[in-house]
Amino acid sequence: MDKLVELSYALDTFYFLMTGALVMWMAAGFAMLEAGLVRAKNTTEILTKNIALFAIACVMYMLVGYSIMYPAEAVNSVWPGVGFLIGADHTVEEVMSSNGETYYSKLADFFFQVVFVATAMSIVSGAVAERMKLWSFLVFAVIMTSFIYPMQGYWKWGGGFLDQMGFLDFAGSGVVHMCGASAALAGVLLLGARKGKYGEDGSINPIPGCNMPLATLGTFILWLGWFGFNGGSELKVSDIGEANSVAMVFVNTNTAAAGGLIAAMLTAHFMFGKADLSMTLNGALAGLVAITAEPLTPTPLLATIIGAVGGVLVVFAIPLIDKMKIDDPVGAISVHGVTGMWGLIAVCFSNPDAKFGAQLLGIVTIFGFVFIASLIAWFVIKMVIGIRVSEEDEYLGVDFSECGLEAYPEFTTEGSKR
Repeated sequence: MDKLVELSYALDTFYFLMTGALVMWMAAGFAMLEAGLVRAKNTTEILTKNIALFAIACVMYMLVGYSIMYPAEAVNSVWPGVGFLIGADHTVEEVMSSNGETYYSKLADFFFQVVFVATAMSIVSGAVAERMKLWSFLVFAVIMTSFIYPMQGYWKWGGGFLDQMGFLDFAGSGVVHMCGASAALAGVLLLGARKGKYGEDGSINPIPGCNMPLATLGTFILWLGWFGFNGGSELKVSDIGEANSVAMVFVNTNTAAAGGLIAAMLTAHFMFGKADLSMTLNGALAGLVAITAEPLTPTPLLATIIGAVGGVLVVFAIPLIDKMKIDDPVGAISVHGVTGMWGLIAVCFSNPDAKFGAQLLGIVTIFGFVFIASLIAWFVIKMVIGIRVSEEDEYLGVDFSECGLEAYPEFTTEGSKR
């Protein structure tokens, strides 16, 4: 019997770690997607942001974020208190005496959670691309990953007041994706649009990405990583019931992505007269975001429909946000924010425990807190060190001043290779 307990613990811990590794691989997906959707002169900048934010998320969540999100002893259901570091792992004695309640390593849980934090921050990087200072972005990453994300995460996944009121969010349509989109929206509003994006007459000037094969590769990587994102959130795989649940989560995640892609492709064709690739890619991601709130209880057909609705929504949301002169180069606010909200509402269609009021409360709370906290953080950073690059650097490409290319003066002199 003891060996069976040990084997189950080892299997669930291994599963947790491997699905966490899949989610970590999503960082590469975001980097490739965003690099493909910005202009060539800004690819070094966006890649630097993506790899640096991942490292910052890992360190800050270890130092303080994890203890805020999962406190050993919370002050109350709203304020968890502040702690530091992640503590020791479970001992053999603790596991054996827990009657099966402790079934995976605490350090495996930390690893799985920290890659989610990085995912939320990656959403921000795409929305503010091509005109934000690198160091200002990284300062915000410290604040986001150490406090803003863990605080709202505690309210749901740490047992806080949203969880107590019945708010459901299986793998993070709200806690991760809408959180990232809310922080991105606050930053974009203070940052302003890219030069030349909007004409004085109110016209919208498209700024196409430089590498659509790279963006497509990034989407495939994200699609793959999402199996870890949703599948790992089942937390356990070591018995028949849980194994079947994991299989259902994988199937629903896949069909939702497919439904979102097909629906977005068709909607874009009817709206724009062509099967727009960037909309098609965002449709797949919209389907994935939408199903993330509840990938277990829907049937595969319903999951496909939920993803399809997300795909339609994102095709309408991206141009609508553009008309509001909110410049989001990669469509992150629409994909992760609008369809994140839809996913949280869609939980009510398949989970009998879901309550519309609780889901609405979760949406309002997460958006309100993250948006306001991020707006304050961005504003302070703007006042202290500024958040936008100079007009010259924006013209030449953010790479030149922010990521080391000033070491090559032949690229910046008059009559040079601009």
